[in-house]
Amino acid sequence: MDWSDTFKVKLREIGDFITQNNMRVSMHPDQFVILNSKSKDIVKNSIRELEYHCELLDSMNLPYSAKIQIHGGGVYGDKQKAKKNFIHNFDKFVKVGLKKRLVIENDDRSYSLKDSLDINAETGIPIVFDTFHHECLSNGETMRQALSSFIKTWNYPTDGNPIIDYSTQNIGERRGKHAKTLDKNHFIYMYNEFLRVAKENKVDLDIMLEIKDKEKSALSALTMTKTLLKAV
Repeated sequence: MDWSDTFKVKLREIGDFITQNNMRVSMHPDQFVILNSKSKDIVKNSIRELEYHCELLDSMNLPYSAKIQIHGGGVYGDKQKAKKNFIHNFDKFVKVGLKKRLVIENDDRSYSLKDSLDINAETGIPIVFDTFHHECLSNGETMRQALSSFIKTWNYPTDGNPIIDYSTQNIGERRGKHAKTLDKNHFIYMYNEFLRVAKENKVDLDIMLEIKDKEKSALSALTMTKTLLKAV
């Protein structure tokens, strides 16, 4: 069954709803999507999975600002070689339409913002900047320096507003595990940083919350941002 044809009317309706309500959506495939794997089969399957996500977004007739978010992948004992493998596979095997939707996120263990910037310099793939991951793994950049660097990887307006992933540490759990609910004081501090950097770089930023209680924290964040914006 060709799912995109079977559900084309419904998918277009969903896409129209998203567009008419000024919403932005993105996809984040699971950890088995590894573009720099040593296994050709894993690379092949990863690209096939990404193409499925791309076709879904295309079927909803969404612009290229609707992104598909991935990580750098494995290190395999040689990060420089691993980054080169990512770049090679991206350039050689990823179709143009999919390339326009892919974004890479810095992670908390292997691929820092600097590593992501190295990949961006060779591929042009925009970076989704994860502030929490940067707190876990960095190369000494301040948060403001990091924010200013990642913004420059986005081609506005084609890519849409630069995207930030925001979370904090779940206290008592392993380092890097996302919090269950929004830390309001920390969020206010970081949001003011976002506003300063956005103003300095003359861009708007989109913030995605990676918080376990989802809508509850999102509604709380919306209430706080409205208050903060009124004070600006």
